[in-house]
Amino acid sequence: MTIFNDIGRYLLMLKGMFTKPENHKMYWKEFIHQCTEIGFGSLGIVAIISVFIGAVSTIQTAYQLVSPLIPLSTIAQIVRDTVILEFAPTLVCIVLAGVAGSRIASELGNMRVSEQIDALEIMGVNTKTYLILPKVAAALLMIPLLVVIAMALGIWGGRLAGTMAGILSPNIYDKGLLEQFVPYNVFFALVKAYVFSFIISSIPAYYGYYVKGGALEIGRASTKAVVVSCILILFADYVLSALLL
Repeated sequence: MTIFNDIGRYLLMLKGMFTKPENHKMYWKEFIHQCTEIGFGSLGIVAIISVFIGAVSTIQTAYQLVSPLIPLSTIAQIVRDTVILEFAPTLVCIVLAGVAGSRIASELGNMRVSEQIDALEIMGVNTKTYLILPKVAAALLMIPLLVVIAMALGIWGGRLAGTMAGILSPNIYDKGLLEQFVPYNVFFALVKAYVFSFIISSIPAYYGYYVKGGALEIGRASTKAVVVSCILILFADYVLSALLL
């Protein structure tokens, strides 16, 4: 029954978000703040992970392709498709669930415990719209952009590793990137990025908004939000792959 209660409260929270803002300027300021926190605050870790994912993909693919009958440009094709289809959207969003998701849950949990949310409600502010909607909207804008950056950096990291390790030349790698390229893969990756963005922002917001107790409960809510978000991301990844591929 607890699961059904959580699902019901979560859906009611989403319904309560979509009301007319009391002050558009205040909401816009909060939206820009969340874009900065979610987007620029996570750019460093996304860049580091993406470059090394691409580099490791190139080295491991070259290690497994031992047949002389397979052209070296195939390595670039495999790295390109794995980075675009899986590594950039899924792995990066799992990392963002820990970075951005825990921050959202702890921020709202702290506001709930310190009674700041209650004070805003007494003032007549719809706290679901003011506190949660800007976070969801900012995540839907910034996380797909981070995924696109992760795609580019992952492919570049693979090129850098292949060149430095002497596996293949930059010209062969660039040739492989253009061979049998399917633009639909990028569209599919962006669809996953938007779905994962909604999960990363709304699930931690739910656990943080409804937290009860003190500092210990805030930590537990943040941990639970990250765990549930990661599970839902992997489940959504499977469902989207089965439906769209």
